[in-house]
Amino acid sequence: MRILVAMSGGVDSSVAALLLKRQGHDVVGATMKLWGGVSDSGCCSVADVADARMVANKIGIEHHVFNFTEEFEEKVVSHYVHSYADGLTPNPCIECNRSIKFDIFIDRAVRLGFDFVATGHYARVEESGGKRRLMRGLDSNKDQSYVISMIGQSRLDRLMLPIGAMEKEKVRQIASDAGLITAQKPDSQDVCFIASTTSRVEFLSKRTKLTPAKVVESGSGALLGEVESREVVTIGQRKGLGTLGDSTRRYVVDVDTETNTVVMGRLEETYTETIRFGPVTFIGDAIEEGQRVEIQTSAHGRITAATFHGDHVIVDGTVRRVAAGQTVAFYDGNCVLGSAVVAR
Repeated sequence: MRILVAMSGGVDSSVAALLLKRQGHDVVGATMKLWGGVSDSGCCSVADVADARMVANKIGIEHHVFNFTEEFEEKVVSHYVHSYADGLTPNPCIECNRSIKFDIFIDRAVRLGFDFVATGHYARVEESGGKRRLMRGLDSNKDQSYVISMIGQSRLDRLMLPIGAMEKEKVRQIASDAGLITAQKPDSQDVCFIASTTSRVEFLSKRTKLTPAKVVESGSGALLGEVESREVVTIGQRKGLGTLGDSTRRYVVDVDTETNTVVMGRLEETYTETIRFGPVTFIGDAIEEGQRVEIQTSAHGRITAATFHGDHVIVDGTVRRVAAGQTVAFYDGNCVLGSAVVAR
């Protein structure tokens, strides 16, 4: 089979390419150039491209660079900025997976005649009843099924995940034994298009007008303080709001974009029984009304039992409220059923 491996310049995708090459496949590596600005904290640097190329040379495969900077700017960076301006809290890594890595990258691979695309994500693809299913990665500490839960069935049918059944230590050992330069390279962190020396407020202020907001107490409406930008305030936040210095612990329970007001309340006010969301991307069959599912609302977050009702779930007990713009993924045990973006 001809397989195009998305090589980020990290150890995981390096080993994915190595394993497929050892299995006798016709393997080609490709690194996506996504961000044209300053980057020192993510997977978009010049050094990452160089590392990927060195790994490809070491294992004896071709390596290419695909320039998707315009698409990344439009579909990920602009989406990030506009979401904050609209009072949402986006997840840029999931949006990058949705719009770039598992969309235009796969389309490019198909046009070039490849049978499959492979990545270094810690998740698994299994065959069952003639259909392919997305499963949690074997290493629960590294499981990345949540961040690729937005993939639809047609994209999943083109995907291979060679390291999904491995633990991270094993992956690093394989890379070390093979003499790959990425063997001990740290995992990428944070938002790749915001440098570690740049704050979120600073980044957004250069791309959109930020809005000051008053901070008030839930119930009484008493003024507690002000924030310079309501765009970067999110549900559940406690620190960095410049509120009056008393001993009461308060958490953000609402951000009103119409009145530019941040409402803070008690911890118990941050809990809910219901999570509402927009259209669901299903993997395989649609989830039925009233079906029992498990949900996850962050990459390594709590797994909660719930009942599915089309545009919302009702959880067993309560969960911390999830900021609009984030993603909720639906599971049946280790099998990913799909995901959706949380609504207000």
